[in-house]
Amino acid sequence: MSSEKPKVSDSGKSRSSSSASSWSSLSLRDLQYVVTLAQLRHFGQAAEACHVSQPALSGQIRKIEQLLGVPLFERTNRRVTLTETGARVAEQALRVLEEAQKLDEVSATDREVLSGKLTLGVIASVGPYWIPRILGPLKKAYPQLDLVLREGLTDELLSELKEGELDVVLAAQTFEPKGFHVYSFAFEPFWLAAPSGHPLVTKTSVKAGDLRTEEMVLLEDGHCLRDQVIDLCPVNRRGKVRQYHAVSLETVRYLVASGAGYTLMPELSVPSSKLQRDPLISYRPLDGKEVGRRLIIVCRDQFPRVRDVRELVGFLKKWVQKEGLSV
Repeated sequence: MSSEKPKVSDSGKSRSSSSASSWSSLSLRDLQYVVTLAQLRHFGQAAEACHVSQPALSGQIRKIEQLLGVPLFERTNRRVTLTETGARVAEQALRVLEEAQKLDEVSATDREVLSGKLTLGVIASVGPYWIPRILGPLKKAYPQLDLVLREGLTDELLSELKEGELDVVLAAQTFEPKGFHVYSFAFEPFWLAAPSGHPLVTKTSVKAGDLRTEEMVLLEDGHCLRDQVIDLCPVNRRGKVRQYHAVSLETVRYLVASGAGYTLMPELSVPSSKLQRDPLISYRPLDGKEVGRRLIIVCRDQFPRVRDVRELVGFLKKWVQKEGLSV
């Protein structure tokens, strides 16, 4: 039996060496080009976001593809799509960029916390009622913070967060937090909002079990608040949902005032005094076990500005306690 050791082929060494050489030849700027184009799927918009001309971006993407030896994008006259390899490369490039950002975070231990640009996504059923109240105190506490806001639906915001377009998201805890860090900061109860004189308003006690989806006005599909409300109803009534599907809580409120049905509204969306309330609507908290939603701040697992995220969560908890809400 031969005692010779197996030989590693020169071609195998060459391929491995070539791959390592290809990656080491890419700059962070190159990775930023790939990530931005993968996010925007448009050469013109990506070039503008990267502050270069479109021909310059196109040329650099071609050089990157030649260097790696694989196509990352499919180009047509109307759209740009990622290849399967391109999607994996863009995902890894985003991780590399975030790890590089951590170098800034390490060297910026003396930097004032919550300063500079921070992009915050807020779900649509939270934004109009929370942001106007917390924005003033937040800016007063952190005058160097440049907060950029984006309102949308949960799935949209989480997708943008995953792709690096958002830094953090303020949402309700209604999803699997895979790939994200989640920080809880408040519990917001739901209140019944019903047309004045509705039988539920005159009952001695109203609990979640008294709700019937076929009598309710709900938000349209895509709003996590809609799903939360439906899940509160007894199992045998969840399938019967009436056709009033509103795009915002304010539209829901107007429909309730018109007598179209009743609904549940988060506490901060309920007018705080009788003078502010519509005489056509009666509001009351639900009895029994507290019903509501847990509000959270979400960031990516690899997000480098963890110190800022924790500071923001701490600020929100203090504000919530000051306002008499539950943490």
